Amino acid sequence: MSTIPEVTVTHDDTMPNIDAAALRQPDRAALAAPGDPGHPPRILLLYGSLRETSYSRGVAEEGARVLRALGCETRFFDPHGLPQVDDHGVDAEHEKVAELRDLALWSEGMVWSSPERHGAMSGLMKTQIDWLPLAPIGGVRPTQGKTLALCQVSGGSQSFNAVNQMRILGRWMRMVTIPNQSSVPKAWGEFEAGRMRPSPLYNRIVDVMEELTRFTWMARGRKDMLVDRYSERVESLEEVHTRVNS
Repeated sequence: MSTIPEVTVTHDDTMPNIDAAALRQPDRAALAAPGDPGHPPRILLLYGSLRETSYSRGVAEEGARVLRALGCETRFFDPHGLPQVDDHGVDAEHEKVAELRDLALWSEGMVWSSPERHGAMSGLMKTQIDWLPLAPIGGVRPTQGKTLALCQVSGGSQSFNAVNQMRILGRWMRMVTIPNQSSVPKAWGEFEAGRMRPSPLYNRIVDVMEELTRFTWMARGRKDMLVDRYSERVESLEEVHTRVNS
């Protein structure tokens, strides 16, 4: 297993667009499960573009600032160098694949932020998701029961194609995909010097991160109860591996 790098993409945690008095901290006493581990919620952020000026990364960075202000710990995965799934000779031992899977195991919730390309999420975003296995690693499923928030950016008018696609994938991977989501149209006009301008679109990102934080507090510590299935209780681990990997 690789060592999880403590890498943060963001340059600072200033939030000039935030009304601090209106930002609502989660009610941890009401939300946390009995025996909650008590550490800050662990959120992994994935973005779907390698461009130097990446608006999907910019949205994720803005979201991470809000998450940290709400008491979460955030980590990013840098997708540079991630191979294609099913590349000849590439497997889970590849350095970037192992890093991504370790981060997924570390996390208790995720943010997926993708550009919309040809009416869909980017290929890079799908590649990252495809490298997250459904079968258990060391007896632990990397995504099952974890929370998920979805964001997309578009170069043109507002669309929800990418977030709708990712929502299907999140459900398929048995994640607790929160109801709220963010779609930023004409993203090139929403950023200045690497930061989002104040707008209702920015406020929606804050909404999504508040909701993700609350759902993560509620879901962690209750995951085994929430995702327990009769069909799996009567199926052996070996049978699960055979079915999922076939």
